[in-house]
Amino acid sequence: MANHNDLGKAGEIIAADHLGLNGYEIIEKNWRFGKAEIDIIAKKEALLIFIEVKTRSTDFFGKPEEFVSQKKMEMVADAANIFIEKMAFDGEIRFDVIGIVLKKDNSFTLQHFEDTYFPEW
Repeated sequence: MANHNDLGKAGEIIAADHLGLNGYEIIEKNWRFGKAEIDIIAKKEALLIFIEVKTRSTDFFGKPEEFVSQKKMEMVADAANIFIEKMAFDGEIRFDVIGIVLKKDNSFTLQHFEDTYFPEW
């Protein structure tokens, strides 16, 4: 597996741990529909949350969360719509982004941005 894949998987583990410690219930990890993938789907109380995790080894070129493109947001939103339909979910939803800088010594910084965007369905 390529190093960037290892870094991404490590970031997703850190993000899931962070969410668990903050009262979120992880429903799915790496949920796929077509070419789209949702890194983490979680619930907190009655809210269903779709979370994109961006991990970088440095923020020299920008913060990780700045690399979530419009195209990625649209793909996540489309996949989320299918997930909602399959689960027959009829409640509130939210789209979050977690940015992680994970250094070689395994120290990291994490920023959790809630309600970062809403799709135009």
